[in-house]
Amino acid sequence: MGMKKLGRGAITTGGGTLVYTVPTGMKAEVIDVCIANTTAGTLTCAFHLVPVGGSADTTNMMFPTVSIPANTLVHWSGNQVLNTGDFIQGIGSGAGITLNISGNETRVGT
Repeated sequence: MGMKKLGRGAITTGGGTLVYTVPTGMKAEVIDVCIANTTAGTLTCAFHLVPVGGSADTTNMMFPTVSIPANTLVHWSGNQVLNTGDFIQGIGSGAGITLNISGNETRVGT
């Protein structure tokens, strides 16, 4: 199975934005992440891979609060596995942060 878009969209402040939840009976691999700052000023973004039933905190932070200069992006490629019900949470310091995540979904047990 080929890569697919797991999540994308604007990231909010405070508690942040739920970007993606692994569907029932599936597992997911996060393979590619782009975090863009579309503003004229520096913003920050934190990115969490949260286990089912958990909340975004320092124990599940994939990206610590990363500073993203004006009109640029941070790119990550690798492999992180999420189980059924796990989710991705993004938290920005202001309006203008966009997150795009690609990866794979497979049925549990395959």
